[in-house]
Amino acid sequence: MAATRTFAFIGSYADAGGPGLYACAFDADEGKLEPLDRADGLQNPTFLDVDAEAKRIYVILESKNADGQRCGGAAAYEFDPAAGKMRRLNEEITLPATTCHLTLDRSRQCIMVASYHGGMIGLNPLLEDGRIGPTADIHRHEGSSILPAQTQARAHSVIVDRANRYAVASDLGLDRLIVYKLDVPGRKLIRHSETSIAPGSGPRHFVFHPTLPYGYGINELNSTITVYAYDAENGRLDVVQTVSTLPEDYQGDNACADIHLSPDGKFLYGSNRGHDSLAVYAVDASSGQLRLVEHASTLGGHPRNFALSPDGRFVLVANRDSDNIVTFRRDAETGKLEPTGSEWKASKPVCIKFAEIAE
Repeated sequence: MAATRTFAFIGSYADAGGPGLYACAFDADEGKLEPLDRADGLQNPTFLDVDAEAKRIYVILESKNADGQRCGGAAAYEFDPAAGKMRRLNEEITLPATTCHLTLDRSRQCIMVASYHGGMIGLNPLLEDGRIGPTADIHRHEGSSILPAQTQARAHSVIVDRANRYAVASDLGLDRLIVYKLDVPGRKLIRHSETSIAPGSGPRHFVFHPTLPYGYGINELNSTITVYAYDAENGRLDVVQTVSTLPEDYQGDNACADIHLSPDGKFLYGSNRGHDSLAVYAVDASSGQLRLVEHASTLGGHPRNFALSPDGRFVLVANRDSDNIVTFRRDAETGKLEPTGSEWKASKPVCIKFAEIAE
């Protein structure tokens, strides 16, 4: 069996004239990033996903349609782990509005994207050579909620369950999670069920527990995390618990962003932009409910995204407004975070994705 090596791929806000997508080697002993390659020619290549087995990277970007209007696009890259180099395969328009999130299905046969400004989600098939095919399915959400940011639908992410049967779209504008049945052979998403949460919550990102029948959604607008019981057979979510991401005495502005579980599912992490922290929770193994452990400063401004290393020993936080990615060592027993002193400077980092790739 070929030896694997851990890499990290980073997306950022960037003009097409400069670099915006980065490939880095990751030192699994020290938690440090070593830049290997960067790609330019992409307008705001912010969010991405990685097919580690096929050694391919998929990243959203801002594109233009035939009339010169801004729209959503995505680019595919091939990665050579021996050389540490990325090679662009193709670029394809995805949605008629700019996008904010991208995910691969678990069989790596399609990508799904979400548009905050357009209030829609879409699906593009992947071709055998890894290139992105033309858009095959689009769903536009309709409605609104109570806050000024919620005058329309604002789809923020699409996340696929462990069985690759259903995909959960978090819509910040509607205060709803909409579950779609994923039909990979048919290249489409079929609207299946939905779950409403407290008005003014603003659901943004979502994660499924690796073993338990629960899911967790972070809510941008009211700084909370909602725990859901997940019926994997029938594709339904039911609210179990909602907890604040902020200390009780915090009075400033805040907007939540990203959410992740430790690989063993024992701890959950959510990012606060404003308080500039990661809220750390212990996960109850029977009920899936959360208990606050700590608030850890991200040592930077506006933690837009973060990622746990594949072995769970480190957490890397992308602080967009302070232009830095900070490494924390994670205690597997307590879930707590400690800065390692390692920091990598990058302009407006937005997304970090780890991948273990065979060399």
